[in-house]
Amino acid sequence: MNKEERDQFLEEVMVAHGSELVRLAFTYVKNIEAAKDLVQNTFIKCYERIDHFRYEAQIKTWLYRITINECKDYLKSWSYRTEKAVDFLQTTVKAIRPSVEEEWLVKSDRQQMKRIVLSLPTNYREVIYLYYYQSLKIEEIATVCSLNENTVKTRLRRAKQKLKEKLEEVHVHG
Repeated sequence: MNKEERDQFLEEVMVAHGSELVRLAFTYVKNIEAAKDLVQNTFIKCYERIDHFRYEAQIKTWLYRITINECKDYLKSWSYRTEKAVDFLQTTVKAIRPSVEEEWLVKSDRQQMKRIVLSLPTNYREVIYLYYYQSLKIEEIATVCSLNENTVKTRLRRAKQKLKEKLEEVHVHG
């Protein structure tokens, strides 16, 4: 691939996958600015390594793998351990305009669900995010996370159980 083709390819990939990669990174680092920086690193690596991409998997799966690795490296880094994460996932576009009270309740429920999902251990949080928020299939999650499909199924089942327990706890105590 020549430089011009590589530049064009990168631009297309950034437009097609940038937002979803930022959301994916955010589920790991819980900080929107850090997530954006990590995705920028993903695109740099994509640009540098595109000639090594074998097209055995989808480009999206490859980008997810790079992003997850970037996030895991970041989470191990000294800079991460010294900063406090406060940002939450971006809310989705509302289909209808509810009343102020309804809007507050829906937003409150979403924020509570985000807090609960983000409170899960990373190995559960990543499968929940990829399965429910990115609509990836079990086999795609296995590829992205470099896991056996049965491991993904087990983690997903355990993550759902943990979510259920946390939701029940919130409703009993909340």
